Amino acid sequence: MGLYIANVIFKDGEIIKVLIDRISNAGEDSKEKYDNYGIKKVSSINKDWWEQVAYYEDWVLEHGIDAVKYDNNGHAENVDLISGATIGIDDLTLAVLDALKVKTAPDVITLSYSDHEPLGNMRTKFLNDVLFPAIEKESNGRIKITPHWNGELSSSYKALPTVQEAKIAQLAVVVPEYFMDTLPLHQVFKSFPVGPTGQEQVNFFRSIYEKIPALKDEIEKQNLHVIFVATGFPAAFFSHEPLNDLSSIKNQKWRSASFWHKDFLSNAGAIPVTMPWGNKVFEALADGSLDGLIVNIDSGYDIKAHTEAKYVAVSPKLWLGHAYLIAMNKNVWNSLSEKEQEAFERAANFAYSQLGDVMNAALHEQIERLQADGAEVRILSDKEVSEWERITKYKDIQGKWLQEKIGAGFIKTPEVLEETRRLIGRD
Repeated sequence: MGLYIANVIFKDGEIIKVLIDRISNAGEDSKEKYDNYGIKKVSSINKDWWEQVAYYEDWVLEHGIDAVKYDNNGHAENVDLISGATIGIDDLTLAVLDALKVKTAPDVITLSYSDHEPLGNMRTKFLNDVLFPAIEKESNGRIKITPHWNGELSSSYKALPTVQEAKIAQLAVVVPEYFMDTLPLHQVFKSFPVGPTGQEQVNFFRSIYEKIPALKDEIEKQNLHVIFVATGFPAAFFSHEPLNDLSSIKNQKWRSASFWHKDFLSNAGAIPVTMPWGNKVFEALADGSLDGLIVNIDSGYDIKAHTEAKYVAVSPKLWLGHAYLIAMNKNVWNSLSEKEQEAFERAANFAYSQLGDVMNAALHEQIERLQADGAEVRILSDKEVSEWERITKYKDIQGKWLQEKIGAGFIKTPEVLEETRRLIGRD
């Protein structure tokens, strides 16, 4: 019978050529015989072996190897193949399948993703259920993301160097506030007490690197490429006492993690308190050493803050400027073909188109869970939100921060703040 050999040639992940030959038991190359093989003169279609194999190669290239169908007796039943080849094609098909097995394993690009949060919240579920499957789909299965959650590979404070090294993970979520000196320009997002909501917020982060090139430069200097920017829930006030007016926090002790919000609290007349996030915050609410806290509404729910501070005031406009950068090692990004990079971009565009509705629905569900647990949730009016923005004096805080960072040499492009103000609609 001899040995059938197939070469399947790929370019940018797609098959561009199929070549098949047969080496006889005597070591003779069947294709090299050309018209001297001896089949042409007895063939009902007047084609020699190499011509029939060439027809089969072209047919498989056009239709795919899976299009070869067999009957119950194991014989090919495709009319096109039978009309183009009188030789048996079973061995030809097996040779192509064997070649594809060799090609498939190393051809799939598997990238590890690291996230410090567990799978289950709005952001992580969205990445796992929407973005990552979209990347695999848009790349026709060539690119697979293997996610690792809950700090399995790296903590939040080590995410940036983890991606820079790209040894244990080629992608990770990088939170700018954990790298204030490394990513100083990215801190401006959180300096706004009020910002866009839903899809408008998604669109803001989606286009920010194109509209403010200095932000992209800051990322690329860290050997990173951002493939997607995820966002989080808005801020909420969790209070012991009813918050009929946000000015009632004056002279009360309030906790917030953001250095921006500590200044907001001070300007509102409250006493900002610093303490580690977790049980200590819950205990402080329980024993009265804290009157309340400002935090993203889902985090407050996670530590059951509402069981001790049941009065919750929230508005979708009280954004926290959350920018969860889904970043890839830049060298890894550059190693991808143009078609593979385009697959990432299409997947990101699809995910962005879904995220606004997901955020709105998830916030509504979060509020319902709080109410079901006994919290009294009040949605702040636009007037109250504007008043909170006014009393925080956030522009004064931004200006002071900017001058400090310029003086320390961390920021050389002060116009970024003004451009961000314009894009957010707070100029």
